[in-house]
Amino acid sequence: MTKFNDTLLRAARGEQTEHTPVWYMRQAGRSQPEYRKIKEKYSLEEITHQPELCAYVTHLPVQNYGVDAAILYKDIVTPLPGMGIDVKIEVGIGPVISNPIRSAKDVDTLREFNPQEHVPFVLDTIKLLTTEQLNVPLIGFAGAPFTLASYMIEGGPSKNYAKTKAFMVSEPQAWFKLMDKLADMIIIDLKAQIQAGAKAFQIFDSWVGALNHEDYQIFIKPIMTRIFTELKDEGVPSILFGVGASHLVMDWNELPVDVVGLDWRLPIKQARQMGITKPLQGNLDPTLLLADWSVLEARTKDIIDQGLEMPGHIFNLGHGVFPSVNPDVLKRLTAFIHEYSASKK
Repeated sequence: MTKFNDTLLRAARGEQTEHTPVWYMRQAGRSQPEYRKIKEKYSLEEITHQPELCAYVTHLPVQNYGVDAAILYKDIVTPLPGMGIDVKIEVGIGPVISNPIRSAKDVDTLREFNPQEHVPFVLDTIKLLTTEQLNVPLIGFAGAPFTLASYMIEGGPSKNYAKTKAFMVSEPQAWFKLMDKLADMIIIDLKAQIQAGAKAFQIFDSWVGALNHEDYQIFIKPIMTRIFTELKDEGVPSILFGVGASHLVMDWNELPVDVVGLDWRLPIKQARQMGITKPLQGNLDPTLLLADWSVLEARTKDIIDQGLEMPGHIFNLGHGVFPSVNPDVLKRLTAFIHEYSASKK
């Protein structure tokens, strides 16, 4: 059997590595022709409910691109039905919820989440991947409380999160109860993913950048501290990522998280100058995957050079792969990251 590639795990611990490890958010699916063929027949929910098919989709980018980690194919809202939230993923829209949270009473009615009962197919997929298929770490993941709450309160994607922020400041008691219930779910879910075989996990706080610094410290930071503290004993690296959240990264540096994920807005060098001491993940602008190779190569070199100034850098995009990206570009980029970073060691 091929030797297990633990490069990402070592980088996440701040150790020296032979090359800069790389994986891409939304690498599973999106632009891959094999995935598009599957999607002609199955929805996201149908794929995730079939462990063999879901494992195939998860494993595909590792085979096609040569990346240093797999990311589990599912959605951050996958656990919500177990809590009593009626959610559907609509093509071209995203998660749409027919029974949104509108009051403290709605928060009280949320059920306790049980991974073995509510998402056994996810755990079966992880076991299949980690015992039979992968020679790289599988990254498990969960949505963060604010981002999940934004879907649950807005009823779907939002541009300004007005209902969410209004609920947060107007109903603080209900808000903190909601945060606790979501934290309970996230901790239980990620512990189950790790027990099933995930070797690292990422928490996506995709939309938390909509909050200002003060509100983050009051309404979000305490619950994130609790989540990462309770998961610390699991002994696997943790990553936190959000979009448009550069003003919050110093708070993230204070959390008991191992790796701070950056979007494309904040250069690695600047993050280091600000005082971020943790390993960093990022942070190529995903739109550059559509640019000429000469531009992509130059920008990639710059990110790698900045990342190599301190041990502990995982190359990634500043957000997810677009459907219009040519898979050959990702394959070529992965090889270049490995070769260029190795030559600079």
